[in-house]
Amino acid sequence: MHHIVESQQFNRKSIGDIFALADTLEHTRDQSLTGKIMASLFYEPSTRTRFSFESAMLRLGGSVITTENAKEFSSVSKGETLEDSIRIVNTYVDIIVLRHDEEGASKRASLVSQVPIINAGDGTGQHPTQALLDLYTIQRELGKIDGIHIAFVGDLKHGRTIRSLSYLLGNFNNITIDFVSPEGLRVGDDIKLYLTEHGVTFHETEDLDALKEKIDVLYQTRIQKERFTSTEEYQKFKGCYQINREFADSMKTQSIIMHPLPRVDEILPEVDASPHAVYFKQAHYGLLIRMALLKHILTA
Repeated sequence: MHHIVESQQFNRKSIGDIFALADTLEHTRDQSLTGKIMASLFYEPSTRTRFSFESAMLRLGGSVITTENAKEFSSVSKGETLEDSIRIVNTYVDIIVLRHDEEGASKRASLVSQVPIINAGDGTGQHPTQALLDLYTIQRELGKIDGIHIAFVGDLKHGRTIRSLSYLLGNFNNITIDFVSPEGLRVGDDIKLYLTEHGVTFHETEDLDALKEKIDVLYQTRIQKERFTSTEEYQKFKGCYQINREFADSMKTQSIIMHPLPRVDEILPEVDASPHAVYFKQAHYGLLIRMALLKHILTA
């Protein structure tokens, strides 16, 4: 059994193996998972993660059972614990893809599940499969990961995607990270400690303009309204970094703009046609990575 709970589980070799498998699945549908059933158990809203996992399972010949909002449309609404829900669901399926609003929920689920658990995002904790597809996007678009200079921009305090990707980047050489955020949305000390221990150069700044001609990757994130305790606090940070076409055009030629999506107003629609914009391709690469992960886990 092979749970995927956090990015620290992956090393350079295992990342490379998943990428190599994803490459073979670009235009492929096979029946390697015929007879296998995946539970899509989502306690938080999702478009890309949920649909891409479900599509990945179907493209590999498997089947899916799902609940659209587990908080309302499962026995959780009656007071059932996460652990009890997992103990029940794991008797019906071969693998569970779990999104939850509480950090550490996937770890808790993995401790009681008899089938593999894949963390599809747990509160402000981690989102390891998003990090894998992000890294795969960088590899596909830039042709390398070693030596890149990346800027993480926006809500770095609550952003599980930047946490998970930071952990993965610790496996590579000569990485430079700029964490760009207002003071109240800085990245956590645990990430900074990990990067220091793994020899990753990083800086914290509020000045994105100073980086636009230096970075290879601009990783923009949404200011996450749902993570704030009050509307007033959210409004204080809303719109603090906004990428327009003028900014995109001033970036160096071979650089890319990424976003885990959904976006609100932090990347204007006028940027979509820029050759730097790869966030919709990024979502497509997520399908390939999730196909690779499901195939790897369920046929091992």
